[in-house]
Amino acid sequence: MKIEKTLTIINKLGLHARAATQLAKLTNQFDATVTLYQGDKSANANSVLGLMMLESSQGKEVRVISEGEDAEAAMAAVEQLIQQRFNESE
Repeated sequence: MKIEKTLTIINKLGLHARAATQLAKLTNQFDATVTLYQGDKSANANSVLGLMMLESSQGKEVRVISEGEDAEAAMAAVEQLIQQRFNESE
């Protein structure tokens, strides 16, 4: 199964170290491969360094592709984390 969505990074600091770590920990819980694309860059959601290299700042759109048995659940969890601003106060 493969799911694709475009999500907007809304937290003030963007996909910085703490947010990337949260995303990596989250996606590791699922039997799915989650990849984020921004412009001509891409990163596996399990890779904190890769995610940070995307330099996704507030307001940027990222294309998220989730593949595997838990693709749907993983996508829903990623979407929720991004919408909750990575649980940051701002």
